[in-house]
Amino acid sequence: MRDYIEERAVEIADYIIENSATVRQTAKQFRISKSTVHKDVTERLLQINPSLAQEARKVLDMNKSERHIRGGMATREKYLHQHLRQM
Repeated sequence: MRDYIEERAVEIADYIIENSATVRQTAKQFRISKSTVHKDVTERLLQINPSLAQEARKVLDMNKSERHIRGGMATREKYLHQHLRQM
């Protein structure tokens, strides 16, 4: 594996852990695709630093379990703003 990919995988994991960031937020921050973030954390990082990969995985699993709540809140906000515009 190339050095810059290994460095990126570690930086991504550190960012996710420090900020409790989602895959989407991380991809935007590093200007890479969501699939690259996912592959870096779930596959590549396991070979480089398994304990860091495990910590990052915990954050991603927590975000995954909460995503339906965030989605519902976003929908609520959307319709709340639409209702206020109509007034």
